[in-house]
Amino acid sequence: MANDTKIDTVRLGANGPQVGVQGLGCMGMSWAYGPTEDADEARATLERALELGVTLYDTADVYGDGENEQFIAPFIRAHRDEVVLATKFALANDPQDPTKRTIRNDRPYVRQAVEDSLRRLGVEQIDLYYMHRRDLRVPLEETVATMAELVAEGKVKHLGLSEVTAAELRAAQAVHPIAAVQSEWSLFSRDIEAGVVPAAAELGVALVPYSPLGRGFLTGAFVHADQELAADDFRRQQPRFTGDNAAANAALLEPVRTVADAHGATLGQIALAWVQQQAARYGLTVVPIPGTRKRSRVEENTGATRIELTAKQLALLEPIADKVAGDRYADMQFTSAGRE
Repeated sequence: MANDTKIDTVRLGANGPQVGVQGLGCMGMSWAYGPTEDADEARATLERALELGVTLYDTADVYGDGENEQFIAPFIRAHRDEVVLATKFALANDPQDPTKRTIRNDRPYVRQAVEDSLRRLGVEQIDLYYMHRRDLRVPLEETVATMAELVAEGKVKHLGLSEVTAAELRAAQAVHPIAAVQSEWSLFSRDIEAGVVPAAAELGVALVPYSPLGRGFLTGAFVHADQELAADDFRRQQPRFTGDNAAANAALLEPVRTVADAHGATLGQIALAWVQQQAARYGLTVVPIPGTRKRSRVEENTGATRIELTAKQLALLEPIADKVAGDRYADMQFTSAGRE
């Protein structure tokens, strides 16, 4: 029988919205992770997540060139007062090469992007609007000032940044309050702990970890992306999930299995519990956004919020990230790692 216990709530940032302590990444429902074979199940997953207390729903304009925003739009409108809608601007797919993205943060682009997202989503205001990636050609202060205009105009309620450095976060916060920083954070990806996490804790900014399950790899669902996943699955392009790297990284899951067995839990639940417990370690709000298309997975994922890892178990998991083979992306310009 499914567990219907609602997850706890926390505040995103010093003055941000109240949300469930775990959110839902919606990207994979219509883009990046192969074809969605059951769209009705994906829609039911949105509803089930809300029943379980998940209120932060995350999308972006680049996910399928707006298709993902359109996919979740009916759900968002039906539950407008119950959910916190997050979307993003800055990335665009290259029409000549689907494996490449362009980055823009200039004022005309931002202003057009927000209008396009509002139209696709069918709402009058976006609750949390992220700069998806940093365009180094545009001063960050100019971009955040433009985003602040959107708040003043009522088109956006709160501001967020994705994949920024500690210095960039501080610079942005000096222009306008930032509610959340979204960056990759998991047992496999911990570079943000050096600068961004302490800065966010100091400034009262929440951390919203994306890919907290290592794009599914931490669940044990697959090992060799190029052999096991669909031809159009984004993970086939990621160095960690192919060739010798994949086999080496799969071996790193053994301590996760040991901890999972001790709790009668899944690998994914332990990976999520680890991320959630970083909130206490670093003294800030942490709201991971695992993605799924299935109700059963949402039930599993939210269950992770009630798992408490012991100090001994945390110590067992601690060395994993340093042993991971391969970069997060084939092109690391799309991360903050190279700018710290």
